Amino acid sequence: MAGAVSSRGCRRLRSSQIRDLLDTKHCVLFDCDGVIWNGEKAVVGAPEVVSLLKKRGKNVFFVTNNCTRPRESYVQKFSRLGFKDVGQNEILSSAYCSALYLRDVAKVQGKVFVIGGDGMYKELRQAGIPFVGGESDAAGVTISDCPLDSDIKAVLVGYDDKLNFMKLAKACCYLRNPECLFLATDTDPWHPLREGRVIPGSGSLTAALETATDRKATVIGKPSRFMFECIASQFAVDPARSLMVGDRLKTDILFGASCGVDTVLTLTGVSTLEEARSYRDSYAPEEQAFVPDYVVDTIADFLPALEDGGTL
Repeated sequence: MAGAVSSRGCRRLRSSQIRDLLDTKHCVLFDCDGVIWNGEKAVVGAPEVVSLLKKRGKNVFFVTNNCTRPRESYVQKFSRLGFKDVGQNEILSSAYCSALYLRDVAKVQGKVFVIGGDGMYKELRQAGIPFVGGESDAAGVTISDCPLDSDIKAVLVGYDDKLNFMKLAKACCYLRNPECLFLATDTDPWHPLREGRVIPGSGSLTAALETATDRKATVIGKPSRFMFECIASQFAVDPARSLMVGDRLKTDILFGASCGVDTVLTLTGVSTLEEARSYRDSYAPEEQAFVPDYVVDTIADFLPALEDGGTL
């Protein structure tokens, strides 16, 4: 229900205000899709912003729910799109963090059944996690007579453009065991394509399994805090001196809010200023976590504050 006028959040940032904000921050977290780039095209000014932030002594990290590629592939993409000196340790994807969770938190003793693709497979292999997924069943085999692996201890669901009924059915069978972990890389419901088309995201695939099994998945990617904990476990990161920049209110902005980090919505991706304002003016308390502290048209708006020669 809209109508409760609030002055909190959705504050438009201008150059001098951006400078003042960055003066108080030591760490900047960026989402990638819709913030740093759109497809195979960097957002104008984004490479310069990242480079200048680093030159000014800021720690920069990239936190993405996109689980379709391993981190080394992200390094290659950053380089291909004109970003300089982005290291693999600065990139945290939901696939990488899922592998860390299985290895270091859940300490899974057995195999993982994966609904996903090559990016997830590679991160799991590098973490030493045994898994099954992607294998084709023999012709004519159905869920009624297909073999099931007795050593499956977890089901991990991510983006899978080769999803089929058999994969869902097998996952349902494994999840009937209450001791089998149920994990999801992220809750993104859909992803934009060109010309207004969309594709289902990992969240929609997870929702199908949640409905079929009457279980809730543990979410590893944004808006879960685990991605921030992965950074904090390796680097000295203070939430009060950190800034999260994203384009989705219900993932990036909620992630920042749940971690105690100030948030900036950039309007080069999915969510709009109108949506942000509708949440700000809502009477529903739970919707306040979707409200960004600040709004910029694009992260290129950071450039004047970074280029003026002063210290940050």
